[in-house]
Amino acid sequence: MHDRDGLRRFLFERYPIRGHLVRVDAAWRALIEHRDYPGPVRDVLGEAVAATLLLAGTIKFDGVLSLQLQGDGPLSLLLTQCTSGLGVRGLARCGAAGAAQRLDELVGNGQLTVTLESEDKSRRYQGVVTIDGARLADSLQHYFENSEQLPTRLWLFADESGAAGLLLQKLPGSSTAEGREEADLEDAWRRVQLLGDTLTHQEMRSLADREILRRLFHEDDLRLFDAAPVYFRCRCSRERVANMLHALGEEETRAVLAERGEVEVRCDFCNRAYRFDAVDVAEVFRGTSVGGGSVH
Repeated sequence: MHDRDGLRRFLFERYPIRGHLVRVDAAWRALIEHRDYPGPVRDVLGEAVAATLLLAGTIKFDGVLSLQLQGDGPLSLLLTQCTSGLGVRGLARCGAAGAAQRLDELVGNGQLTVTLESEDKSRRYQGVVTIDGARLADSLQHYFENSEQLPTRLWLFADESGAAGLLLQKLPGSSTAEGREEADLEDAWRRVQLLGDTLTHQEMRSLADREILRRLFHEDDLRLFDAAPVYFRCRCSRERVANMLHALGEEETRAVLAERGEVEVRCDFCNRAYRFDAVDVAEVFRGTSVGGGSVH
């Protein structure tokens, strides 16, 4: 049985190249439990979840990393988010996908945005590229080539039971005064990418991390680190919803209350419903803590 719900880092001992393997099984099923996405949309969302975790694993941060796709195709919006603790969530909004299978067919004319925001929202980095290619990995490759990121390759896989991915990244090398070390590094970088291209979805589903890495890079000495746990985490809360209603305005909120007898807000990520009755709404607009009501 392969490793589950974890991100494993590894290093090549002879070359300044690092990698990450990620598997998301139980967390992935929890993420889509209350959703009925078309297969191609579901798979793109799974690939995005894996990619977001892999990207988060390459940086040190205290906040949230987001990957967003927007376009004029059937898949109008896809958003995945990962915390610095590897808590992940995601959603997709789509119409009838028809026979669309490729990413560029699903999204149409659109863009991919990677955003890194600190927990206190004091710092924010954002990179944007156009959707380019049949797979999400193609557009992410375009993102890396057009940003100041280190040379990076990604391989992404997803289906109804899980999401997974492999990332390889070339780090700044040591001194190359003779020129030969740089040539050796470039040869090694090309070689490990070609080996990564041989990785299959079935191997990612059925083999353990060590088996995959041994199969791919048996000629190389690797240093493996313990896997860090990955989990589904939605950051919604009753307090956040109350703040949203406050921003919406008292007049509009009370109009919904009068029409329906309560105000229900359902989280787009986890489908959790937050319900506010007349007493709750009054408390929201008195600026006091939100109590009572029901959560389902």
